[in-house]
Amino acid sequence: MAKEFPLVSTEVEPISTKFRKLSGAIPNKETIKEIEKLRKCESLSMRGQPPIIWDRAEEANVYDAYGNMWLDFSSGVLITNAGHGRKKMVDAIIRQASKPLLTSYCFPNQPRVNLVQKLVSLAPEGFKVFLLSTGAEGTECALKLMRTYGRKINDDKSVIVAFENSFHGRTMGAQQMGGIPAGKAWIKNFDPEIVHIPFPNGFRCEDTSFELFEKTLAELGVKPDNVAGVITETYQGGGADFMPKQYAQDLRAWCDKHGALLCFDEIQAAFGRCGRQWGFELYDIVPDLFCIGKGLSSSLPISGVIGRQEVVDLYGPNEMTSTHSGNPICCAVALASIEIIEQEGIIENADKVGAVLQAELAAIKDEFSDVVGVCHGVGLVAALQMVKKGTKEPDGELAWNIVNLCFRKGLMMFAPVGFGGGSVKIAPPLCITEEAVKEGCSVIREAIKELIPEAVKEPVKKI
Repeated sequence: MAKEFPLVSTEVEPISTKFRKLSGAIPNKETIKEIEKLRKCESLSMRGQPPIIWDRAEEANVYDAYGNMWLDFSSGVLITNAGHGRKKMVDAIIRQASKPLLTSYCFPNQPRVNLVQKLVSLAPEGFKVFLLSTGAEGTECALKLMRTYGRKINDDKSVIVAFENSFHGRTMGAQQMGGIPAGKAWIKNFDPEIVHIPFPNGFRCEDTSFELFEKTLAELGVKPDNVAGVITETYQGGGADFMPKQYAQDLRAWCDKHGALLCFDEIQAAFGRCGRQWGFELYDIVPDLFCIGKGLSSSLPISGVIGRQEVVDLYGPNEMTSTHSGNPICCAVALASIEIIEQEGIIENADKVGAVLQAELAAIKDEFSDVVGVCHGVGLVAALQMVKKGTKEPDGELAWNIVNLCFRKGLMMFAPVGFGGGSVKIAPPLCITEEAVKEGCSVIREAIKELIPEAVKEPVKKI
């Protein structure tokens, strides 16, 4: 079971910088009292994040009700691409709610009309959109479309290929496509035609050749022509692990050769996170389908699947719907978020400031190489994969302690993720500045030094 952050009031050293303000006890008695009310009423599973009650959030900062301010390296959970609480987004919500029109099921509404037109204009040519509410809904829909497409060609063409250590959501189909065994231990009757391939991240899977993909399929007894689709995260969220560009291009060619659909789970990657509109642009390929969510609205729940028309249109009227598809308020704020990203050059900022983030984290990795196994990332997403000294074994305890100590120093990150819970994930809002990134990374460095001072390496002297 994942570790719970303790409700223990701790006096912190006062901090007052441009990006962080803390004083007194964190959490204080009032916060503990309110969180205890939550814990009496909510599932145990809701106790997994640092003990703060968010009062408001603006751009790259999160505030409680007591004057404390955190620099946000979480974006919630990679949601707030445009930044927290942007006025244009708030105004769009208020304007739509004031009409009033709060819901319309699948009956058309004008914000939905506006949003899908915008998404199609950003997508590859000939693609269409299907809006949903959550990321897991999107990947479940992709599973349905891939298998339906394959079986229309041949009833045996129904195998779905996914990757080990992947994450596609917490519903049954999404978790079966996911490659994390612990996440699907509750499932008894697994779909035998969902198979998994090692993900070529170059660290835990050192073989990054595409031959491993073909070899593993053969070992699993899967005939290539029976594959309906391949789904991959643009980068594996748990470790911010990207596949080599050549591997992605070989995968695209393989899918074309065998008539399989290629689906990218872009839920964490789209809308500028990787310094590109779509993360798959890094690979110079175009998938047949891709799933979006999180950064689509920078706020409210909305997701979708975008894909080739002949795939997205496999189902007829009322055969593939969802209660809150195209909710007018969610659509209005999503369009406002996209407009902010475009008008303020936020994708370009993610690319430029992302280079600073990656350099800062690479320096941390070099400084603490005994306990940081690898640092992967692109743009404004990265992960320090913590390991037990001198090994590749994940150190979930150390990762958790880093997140907890950073929280008490005014830097907000969500609980560790990835293989063995060893990844300290860094994903600030894309409007963040270079100055803020450097300060946040200095906090991470400071936390690691305090936790394991013996891991500090002497800097290399330049001659």
